[in-house]
Amino acid sequence: MNRRLTGLFDTDDISVEDQDLLEYGQDWTRFYKPDPSAVVFPRNAQQVRDLVELARKDHLGLVPSGGRTGMSGGACAIDKEIVVSFQKMNAIMEFDRDDATLTVEPGVVTANLQQRAWDEGLFYPVDFGSSGSSYIGGNIATNAGGIKVLRYGMTRNWVAGLKVVTGNGDLLELNGGLVKNNTGYDLRHLFVGSEGTLGFIVEATMKLTGQPLPASVVLLAVPNMSDCLKILQVFRKGLTLNAFEFFSDNAMEKVLSVSEFSRPIDTESPYYVLLEFERSDKTALERAEASFAKCLKQGLLVDGIIASSEQQNKQLWQYRERITESITSRTPYKNDIAVRPSQVPSFLRAIEQVTSRYFPEFEIVWFGHIGDGNLHLNILRPEDWDVSSFKTACDELNHHILDLVSTFKGSVSAEHGIGLLKKAYLPYTRSEREIDLLRNLKQVFDPDSIMNPGKLI
Repeated sequence: MNRRLTGLFDTDDISVEDQDLLEYGQDWTRFYKPDPSAVVFPRNAQQVRDLVELARKDHLGLVPSGGRTGMSGGACAIDKEIVVSFQKMNAIMEFDRDDATLTVEPGVVTANLQQRAWDEGLFYPVDFGSSGSSYIGGNIATNAGGIKVLRYGMTRNWVAGLKVVTGNGDLLELNGGLVKNNTGYDLRHLFVGSEGTLGFIVEATMKLTGQPLPASVVLLAVPNMSDCLKILQVFRKGLTLNAFEFFSDNAMEKVLSVSEFSRPIDTESPYYVLLEFERSDKTALERAEASFAKCLKQGLLVDGIIASSEQQNKQLWQYRERITESITSRTPYKNDIAVRPSQVPSFLRAIEQVTSRYFPEFEIVWFGHIGDGNLHLNILRPEDWDVSSFKTACDELNHHILDLVSTFKGSVSAEHGIGLLKKAYLPYTRSEREIDLLRNLKQVFDPDSIMNPGKLI
């Protein structure tokens, strides 16, 4: 195989070193042993097309690799596939001020795209804790959400155009950055969230917007998780909210254990809400204080803090953004579930009953984007359990949670994707007929099943 690959790539762009196979053959998921045959680093779309042609001829699986920050095994190569790392396709190709777009290669780090937009006096609003390491190609392939979906929506909302190489080897240019294009099926959106199973993104044109006004962050101590939506309604009535997050007290403890931070609020509470509001006028802070007082009077919260500087804004965000990092060593079994925001209180009551009944021996860390109905339920591996036994136990118990998700007509994957980890759970959200149609679509674009094989469907 190496001889065939050297016909397509320079030797510096191919690796079979054990350390590279391990590093590039997995994402943040730790339930699968990586076992790729090689890692390649294409530098342009033509090399990707040539690789697809080789893979079709020799029946080789291709697994796309970006920043490898995924949490569902979507970038894991476990069956001698070739890992296709887009690390070297990292150019910001064009800024168009009139269109307010940036055209980039898939290996551009999300934070670099954000910074370039800011330098141009504009704003790319999709943001999350891994923005400093995730790639825009992976964001698009998983339709990444993050911490400001409440105001700005998912990645899908910001994709103006794509170039993709399909499993047929075709190079498709989709939508071309057009604002209006009512000419039939919009294939661009078919590739957003497809997890590399139909083709690989080789170029993207991303929409930008005006820079936001200054904002302030509020951290609230909340006794009951089911009251979070009531708090959201109070603050939303008088303020423009950029984000509305929540996390459990043990999530706070985990962050404190891996940092030099101290508790930001003296009063301990089972749950915390972190919200960010735009200071749209001189009275915004007064309205925030009034909303705080109203929630306090109604018993929805017991304490809180409103940031008084940009530095304190950043500090308070750290308590939320560093949760994932703080629990990684415990190999968390993650549920990234979603219901309609209006269903959140009743869903939370139901799911708390399930977790206390079926998961009493496991520590559970809660956090999520409760403002858009997205909850992250993280079951932590006991330190004296091996990973395999832990995953088996969680797999057996998890159907109780997913039965609830199905009852509420929710999603088993709000933003992390399906990958390998949640493939068996897809029927809890999608009907049998829908899944058949998804398979038919894959057959159209990837007839030889070489594009990220085994993932999603």
